[in-house]
This record gives sequence, structure tokens and C-alpha cells, in this order.
Amino acid sequence: MNWDRIEGHWKQLKGKVQEQWGHLTDDDFDVVDGKREQLAGKIQARYGVARDEADRQIDAWQARSDEQWFN
Repeated sequence: MNWDRIEGHWKQLKGKVQEQWGHLTDDDFDVVDGKREQLAGKIQARYGVARDEADRQIDAWQARSDEQWFN
């Protein structure tokens, strides 16, 4: 699934994102607002990982995303 689709349905997907990255707060989600770069930055900050690791985690999560999440 492409990131544009995720960004467009961010409010619907917040729960799925929070399942993956439970240390992110509601305020973090408001700041991210579907932006991939912002999400990577928040993952870095909350989990203390390098940028390439945050990007790897997002890529893996995105690859597992499912069309059923939008129903």
C-alpha cells in the first residue's frame, strides 16, 4: 500500500499505528498527521533508534498493511 493512501486515512489507521508503536502519544499522532517523515522522527525520539531503523520499521509495517484496515 502506498503512503499517500495511509496518509489519507490517517485518522482511521491511528489505532493500527498505535498497536505497532505503543509508546507514541495522542499528541504525537496529532503532530504526525499521516506524514511519514514526522512518524519516523517520533519513533526515533520515543524508542531511541537511529533514523534508518525507524525507516525500516515503517517500511515493514507498511508492507503488512491490509486493505481491510480501511473498511
